[in-house]
Amino acid sequence: MRYFCVIIVAVSLVMVGCAPRQSGNVYSRSQAQQQLSVYYGTILVVNTVTIEGTQTGLGTVAGGVVGGIAGNTVGGGHGRALATAVGAIGGALVGSAVEEGATRQNGVELTVELDSGEVIAVVQEADDYYAVGDRVRIIRGPGGVTRVRQ
Repeated sequence: MRYFCVIIVAVSLVMVGCAPRQSGNVYSRSQAQQQLSVYYGTILVVNTVTIEGTQTGLGTVAGGVVGGIAGNTVGGGHGRALATAVGAIGGALVGSAVEEGATRQNGVELTVELDSGEVIAVVQEADDYYAVGDRVRIIRGPGGVTRVRQ
């Protein structure tokens, strides 16, 4: 049983490490060396939000494997087969929930009035402090990716 706990912890750490960042300070490899448009504005509203976690399927598969192995250690004959199946299904459900929870992030919704008069809202990871009245840069890239920076 100790072995199974080690596997669960290891899988959880891998899932957290693979989580994509929704930060205004982090760029993906494909966003590098792209032309970006810059606008200036003033923050009107700051709201805290939660950015839901990812569900890549890794947590489901890992949980199913661990649950199936754990279930296989219970009983014998048809009981063992049933325990293996129930363990795999239960483990898959738990693994999926663990992955989503482990990759969930605190975020911020920023409503900004651009100098042009346009009002926009941007949601991103809460990795910086923003307050009403702050002057900010809005960076828009290809594909509609928009971020707010101090």
